[in-house]
Amino acid sequence: MYFADTFQQLQNTQPDHPALTFEGQQITYNELIKHSWQVANGLLGLGLERQERVAHLAKNSPEFFEIFIGASASAFATAGVNWRLAGPEVLQILNSTENSTLFVGKDFYPTIEAIEGELTFIKHIIAIDGGHERWIDYTSWRDEQPATRPDVQLEGDDDVLQLYTSGTTGLPKGVQLTNQGYVNAFDAFVANDILAVGPEDVFINVMPLFHVGGINLTVVPLLRGAHVNLLAEFDATRVLDTLTNDSITHALFVPAMIQMLLQEPRVRERDYSSLRCLYYGASPISESVLVEAGEVFGCDFMQLYGATENYGIISKLAPEDHAPERKKLRSCGKPAAGSEVKIVDTEGNTLPNGEVGEILLKSSWVLKSYWRNPEATEEVKAGGWYHTGDAAYLDDEGFLFIKDRVKDMIITGGENVFPAEVENAVHSHEDVLDVAVIGIPDEQWGEAIKACVVLRPGVELSEADIITYARTQIAGFKAPKSIDFIEELPRNPSGKILRRELRAPYWADQSRGV
Repeated sequence: MYFADTFQQLQNTQPDHPALTFEGQQITYNELIKHSWQVANGLLGLGLERQERVAHLAKNSPEFFEIFIGASASAFATAGVNWRLAGPEVLQILNSTENSTLFVGKDFYPTIEAIEGELTFIKHIIAIDGGHERWIDYTSWRDEQPATRPDVQLEGDDDVLQLYTSGTTGLPKGVQLTNQGYVNAFDAFVANDILAVGPEDVFINVMPLFHVGGINLTVVPLLRGAHVNLLAEFDATRVLDTLTNDSITHALFVPAMIQMLLQEPRVRERDYSSLRCLYYGASPISESVLVEAGEVFGCDFMQLYGATENYGIISKLAPEDHAPERKKLRSCGKPAAGSEVKIVDTEGNTLPNGEVGEILLKSSWVLKSYWRNPEATEEVKAGGWYHTGDAAYLDDEGFLFIKDRVKDMIITGGENVFPAEVENAVHSHEDVLDVAVIGIPDEQWGEAIKACVVLRPGVELSEADIITYARTQIAGFKAPKSIDFIEELPRNPSGKILRRELRAPYWADQSRGV
């Protein structure tokens, strides 16, 4: 049984139950699934080839789920594009995805108009919010289609999602997630009491729908018949008002969001008595923030650790393990039941408890492959294990403690950024001779991006000059937040930049290296 089958059951068993609330509008399961079938028939009518990618570039809205459910029911895969990217980055992804159809929200009409002439494969641009003189109006197009589920044979190996994660070369990698992989991941969520909600529960989702977390946090509750309150994007005051006014029972935020909620002036004046569990993940959280959040919200907390490549689930830190006397608050919990985790050294040897090495995962919910990238696929799945790139140790009770990253990825506010992406942007400035990018501790974002820049002889540039230029080349969240001007970058004999030397002064008084 796949996504489409479960949603068809829900349409039959609880047609009038609220599925989504968005901008004050409540959408029932019958309405959501009916619209999804119409989208499925519309996509088939456009003549798409089986397993073709359908791209989506828009902020959170119910239409994403109509597109996602409809695409999966007609054997297409939804490719979520990060709307925070700059135009050249969006162009790169759309051309590499080779899709003929793009759904775009009104906030990004100018982005697509600017690159439309360079889109190699796009034949159909569908304007989700309408109002575009040349593109297809989404609502009119959808409502012209039959409202019955199309008769399409689905396979377990069919891709249903293609989400993009940064690559060490600066090029994004398309992570292929399948029907069967999601069935297995959903079963793991259930078996591990993660997102344990039902028809009586209301889940709030403010996470973006180009992230596996944002999708899971809506799709999994929907598959369990819950009611999801969907916000277009994060706003601390609006989130807190929604928690109070809409009787939210479950929520998930990245640590940076939790900190922003705690800084909202009236955070302690609201009633959160309906809230039963707050999930968090995507980046480290400080103990002080976690303790304060517990005092303010008065609910259970559960930490989730995962990645796009493993459908967002590697381990969980259960509510009972958040008790201070357990001394597990710096852990990301125990590996999910149904999976196997081991810690290995650089030679692949399994390490004993307490020794730091790379986390490897074996489970039935691991990516099929990276899109058009067999070398990266072989590397990340070497030996039949998913190689996380995170360095950690297991304690004697089986809890994972992450200490650093084997690779150089920076996580800032829950967003993954590889130094190479930022370095390429900064280095393209004609007056920059050399550059290295590192993540440094930041109370709000977890990590902030710092560029260590070597200027060409005789040149003078300010910190603002570099940051402003970088923002013209890459998304704002990837641009450096600060600049160190140095005379020379530290390198080993083979010329590799010694990032650890650059990072060391900033992390010296921290309990962990990420």
